[in-house]
Amino acid sequence: MDEEARMREAKRRERQSGPNNYGFHDGEALENVDDDIGICGRLLVAFSLLLMILTLPLSIWMCIKIVKEYERAIIFRLGRILRGGAKGPGLFFILPCTDSFINVDMRTITFDIPPQEVLTKDSVTVSVDGVVYYRVQNATLAVANITNADAATRLLAQTTLRNVLGTKNLAEILSDREEIAHSMQSSLDDATDDWGIKVERVEIKDVKLPLQLQRAMAAEAEASREARAKVIAAEGEMNASRALKEASLVIAESPSALQLRYLQTLNTIAAEKNSTIIFPLPLEMMQGFVKQ
Repeated sequence: MDEEARMREAKRRERQSGPNNYGFHDGEALENVDDDIGICGRLLVAFSLLLMILTLPLSIWMCIKIVKEYERAIIFRLGRILRGGAKGPGLFFILPCTDSFINVDMRTITFDIPPQEVLTKDSVTVSVDGVVYYRVQNATLAVANITNADAATRLLAQTTLRNVLGTKNLAEILSDREEIAHSMQSSLDDATDDWGIKVERVEIKDVKLPLQLQRAMAAEAEASREARAKVIAAEGEMNASRALKEASLVIAESPSALQLRYLQTLNTIAAEKNSTIIFPLPLEMMQGFVKQ
């Protein structure tokens, strides 16, 4: 597990050190994006700045924006990302007419994976749902590299769940939920790394089996329990018979031991219930009277 995590971290650093889709390094934070706006762009920016100065102090309410502690703002100037990348938290300024911005929530987001009908490796249809925890790690990539990072992550989680469970047997799905969740997290984390998203945790919530399969499994479990009960009863009878055999050998060595055991049994019966007991006398006691 630790080695796989180190490999993923090395791959992520390699991506971050290399150029992105726009030819810039993530570490540079797109510092030179607004340097190529051209002469027309610079004129428009100057005109917007002049308009802001002329309309002071009314324009100040349109130019000052506030970003909360858990948010970052991506500013676009004439369609290009402003140098410095994401802004915030706190105050930042924008120019009217030429600048626009997008707020990105950096908190951990949780969403439920809808129940997915999955055909397992052993051809059993099950319904599985789960929950995913993720957060935006790079606001610039989350805005510039994908249209809707949240919707894309949700759809990718559903597809990944179906793909991972399709390679597992029913017994593995029921017993190895932690391993399945870890495999899903690794796949999602690698796929969403280019979007600036970090998948923190994936959990399998529930596995629902068809009603007929539940009945069949219940009947199988009941039959298995009955079989084990019969085996245990047979083993008990065998042990009891061996003990009786040993007791009979001990009693055979002394004839009076049988009589004592008989008296002990009568005493036990009399202690439990008030009943009339016919006490037979041994024939050996009557032999003396017969001889006289």
